[in-house]
Amino acid sequence: CKNPSQKEVLQLTNATTTQMGRAFFEQPIDFKPSEPVSFSTHFVCALVRAAEAGGHGMAFFVSHSTDFEGAQPTRYFGLFNPKGSASTRVLAVELDITKTLDVLDINDNHVGIDVNSPKSVVSAKASYFSHKEGRKIDMKLLSGDPIQVWVDYEGTTLNVSLAPVENQKPSRPLLSSTSINLTEIVQGRRMFVGFSGSTGSSVVNQYVLGWSFSKSMASLQKVDVSKLPKVPQPSHKNKFTSLVFDALLGLLALFVLGLLFGAYMYRRNLYAEVREEWENVYGPLRYSYKSLYKATKGFSRNEFLGRGGFGEVYKGTLPRSIELREVAVKKVAHEGEQGMKQFVAEIVRKHELLLVSEYMPNGSLDEADQVVIHRDIKASNVLLDAEFNGRLGDFGCMKEELIQPQQQQLELLVTWHLILQQWDLQLELMRPVEPHLPAAKRFLIKWVCECWRGSSLLDAVDPKLTEFSSREVKRVLKIVLLCANLAPDARPSMEQVVQYLNGNLALPEFWPDSLGIGALIPTALSQLPSLSLSSSSSHNSMFITHSLLNGSGR
Repeated sequence: CKNPSQKEVLQLTNATTTQMGRAFFEQPIDFKPSEPVSFSTHFVCALVRAAEAGGHGMAFFVSHSTDFEGAQPTRYFGLFNPKGSASTRVLAVELDITKTLDVLDINDNHVGIDVNSPKSVVSAKASYFSHKEGRKIDMKLLSGDPIQVWVDYEGTTLNVSLAPVENQKPSRPLLSSTSINLTEIVQGRRMFVGFSGSTGSSVVNQYVLGWSFSKSMASLQKVDVSKLPKVPQPSHKNKFTSLVFDALLGLLALFVLGLLFGAYMYRRNLYAEVREEWENVYGPLRYSYKSLYKATKGFSRNEFLGRGGFGEVYKGTLPRSIELREVAVKKVAHEGEQGMKQFVAEIVRKHELLLVSEYMPNGSLDEADQVVIHRDIKASNVLLDAEFNGRLGDFGCMKEELIQPQQQQLELLVTWHLILQQWDLQLELMRPVEPHLPAAKRFLIKWVCECWRGSSLLDAVDPKLTEFSSREVKRVLKIVLLCANLAPDARPSMEQVVQYLNGNLALPEFWPDSLGIGALIPTALSQLPSLSLSSSSSHNSMFITHSLLNGSGR
């Protein structure tokens, strides 16, 4: 085989591992019966490292056949095998650059003479005799530089000489053997000559740059080293290209990994939960954003239920392993004046607040005929379940954090706003809490009970209200006391409240001193900051609802 880029250079093997390569002279060498069996050859070769690790060398050989079936690569040079010379009898001169113990190599830089075996009959460290200096000078076979080799056989003597490309043939050979019977080796007067090389796990490029062969030393033509091609060297450009390619491949791999990591982090952040400091105080029941996102089908418009006071509400379906299956999820608009800390039971994720409540298939009371507004218990905040039982939503207004610094007034009112379409009657009962009132009159629930004990229940009504039905007002005040019962289970249901108001159901027997009636949570209005109080009846006022403060859903 030849190097395709320089046709005049013979390359025995390429960069493939565990490979064998041979090159034969185109015609066999025949000796006439009258001719002595002898030959002389002169060639220039080079061994070039293709990788950091070393490989195997090459050999000049004379054989009786071109059939080398059974030969192996690596230390056997493609000529031998562990048992010997396989099916072909061969004489070889090896240039070995690997020390192999099982073939008795002397070092990893030697020249040897082999006869039908990879074990050399004689070998020596690579060197040449310098006539000028009168001594042997070592040579490095695996240097990448051209090396001249002479092999001369005559009679039974075989001489091998080496020299750098710029030197003449040494006057003393490196190797000399006087017991070589070439006729016995080739078993006749015909022989084949050529070169062989092999590779193992590491690769060395073996090149033949020039070759001259003759049957006798006298007729051997000298190789003109000045006309030899240059030794092919590993292309630095190819190395650079390979390095650049490897670097780009590595960068591409890092880029892909970065994209995958970024996608993972994006997906992780998409469902990430962000807790705020105030949650450590209130400790809300928390669902993951991911579960709510899936429950609402990505907050799909198909699941949209409506818009509340703080944001949009979506219907969601949670897995069966979670307590609630059908839920209503409110996405709180945190930009509103209500503030971010309006709820105790919300779920927080970055700039979004999500409130989860039980889903009420029958909507809110703003769809009903009777509307009850109590503090912030407005129609849209009263939800009905499948049995029309009322549930409260949006507990945010009970938090004192909602009092903004710029507010100059805080109206503390207990308001019952009754819209009774059946009677076409609107009754609004208010009682302002004035700063000059004694402490006993600042707790409206307790005050109503005191008035009732003194048989003057109507004294709890604002004096400014002059036109009203005493009977209806007394009924409303008693209903309020029932709804404000300290025990949540003792409070009437929403359905009962409506029946009480319509007169369809008689009020139960109870008194101001009945259990749970008139009881208050221990929060005195005197502990609040100095406030400017007003008796305005605006629906935008801030309300205090005793039933809400006790956490009731009624």
